[in-house]
Amino acid sequence: MDKRTGFSLIQPAGTDIVYRRLPENVMHDLGLEAFCQALSNDEKERRLITNVLSQMTDDASVAEYRCEIFVDILRLPELRKNMTLLFDKIQFMKDFFTMNKTSDEEIGLWHLFHRLEELDDYIKTVETMRECLSDDRIQSEGLIKLREYISELYEEACFAEMKKDIAALKIKASDVQSVTLGVNVNERFEAISIGLVSVNKKPFKKSNIVSNFADAIATKDKLRETADWDGDMHYQLVDKEEKRGFVDYMTNEANLFAAMSTVVNATGDPGTTNSTFYLDSVLNKMLGSLVKKLRDTLTKYANVAIVNVSSLVPEFIYYIRCAEFISGLMEKGCSFCEAQPETDGEKSMIAEGFYNLKLAMNMEDVRGIISNNLSFDQKHTVYILTGANRGGKTTITQAVGQLFVLAQGGLFVPAKSFSYVPCDCIYTHFPADEDKTMDLGRLGEECIRFKEMFSESTDRSLLLLNETFSTTSFEEGYYIAKDSVKALLTKSVRTIYNTHMHKLGEEAPELSREGSGAGAASLIMRTEDGKRSFKVALAQPEGSSYAKDIAEKYGVTYDMLVSGENN
Repeated sequence: MDKRTGFSLIQPAGTDIVYRRLPENVMHDLGLEAFCQALSNDEKERRLITNVLSQMTDDASVAEYRCEIFVDILRLPELRKNMTLLFDKIQFMKDFFTMNKTSDEEIGLWHLFHRLEELDDYIKTVETMRECLSDDRIQSEGLIKLREYISELYEEACFAEMKKDIAALKIKASDVQSVTLGVNVNERFEAISIGLVSVNKKPFKKSNIVSNFADAIATKDKLRETADWDGDMHYQLVDKEEKRGFVDYMTNEANLFAAMSTVVNATGDPGTTNSTFYLDSVLNKMLGSLVKKLRDTLTKYANVAIVNVSSLVPEFIYYIRCAEFISGLMEKGCSFCEAQPETDGEKSMIAEGFYNLKLAMNMEDVRGIISNNLSFDQKHTVYILTGANRGGKTTITQAVGQLFVLAQGGLFVPAKSFSYVPCDCIYTHFPADEDKTMDLGRLGEECIRFKEMFSESTDRSLLLLNETFSTTSFEEGYYIAKDSVKALLTKSVRTIYNTHMHKLGEEAPELSREGSGAGAASLIMRTEDGKRSFKVALAQPEGSSYAKDIAEKYGVTYDMLVSGENN
């Protein structure tokens, strides 16, 4: 939630949610790094998406709130398109505001004039955002609240008044042909103050500066009663040498004639070199109060509008990028569904027709996707998954983790249906890189990692083990694995333990009896006629039968070898 606005599209308002961040290896182990990479070419957007997905909470209201917003954004492609166009403009204005939040002298009057038109565009952008969110088809609490928030912001910030201010202040630089400055003098004809009289569309008429000056003060009749301009004032441009001498002679401290001899857009006159620079310098120094007033006006609007609205852009981008990508996969033929979060229940997960998202992303023909069904409940808290090499054990282990991460991020999940009790965190124990096991050895590193995960896990967590404790002899690995499963059952931690230790799967009923109510179950990657089916089933490990099928297929059973049937 943004602390400045008190509003968020990621978390429902008025809630005090506790989040736990996924360990840094989890997104990689689950194959979700590839998903985040595919969503956007912008590194900042990818980091944002990864950060949202990595913040876990078991509060079902958060997942429900996010999912409602995602549903709206997914089914309203025109909303996604219009909002994306608006965000580009908002980001430009935010960058401008941040870049130009400087002191009075550093912000020139002409610089502000140039930017007024962009600020006017920003007002229109906020109005357009309000119009986009007024779509009657929007049903989610989050987007309805956002619509109300934008409307309140518009009214409280007096955007209507702001439009009038901008219209009054907005002057195109190309229209400015001259500036009239008024100078107050004392009895010794010393300049004591200077102020801006007007900004004009027409240049002054040329005249002889000496005669014009003499005429202005020589006769009483020519001495003006007021400082109002009658529209017939003249000036004489002074070149660099004349200006320097004249100013030295006629002024004491004030750069009176330096200001009077400066004009904008007098193109073609050799005496106007760097005239814009001189005018900007004079106005910055002599008209500081006016510049400050304009700057304060823009800052007020930028603080209220640009900062507040732009803070919501990244959250909106999260949903838009995910919706665009998942929509593309659905058009390709992939099955996705809206996840159903539950606060509690007899079954803490029911997944039907689910599959590995990373695998589907890499398939040209998604009709070849093989889906599976699986559920967690009291009797099936820890699954001991066995099967042949390259039979899909790791793939399905990843897929279960993907379901929870995507669902709790509010996104559609790769399945036909998915209901679940959200987890407070996901822990993965996949084989470590060689350089991480140099000091402790592989088994030592595995034991330390498992102990840390077990200590942090709760009965609301999800633990995914991939060939854990398989880097030592079978006897040693089995001893450690058996005790680990028994410990997980005492905590009722939802677990999938994919392993080659078929004996561990065979003893699942015994492990359940030794537990405290939670049950372990043997889950296998089924084979059909010696071929991998990539389908899971609740059954005793079929390691020996699978090996027998393979042996018979290739003629290497004892009977076949000695009888010569394979010749």
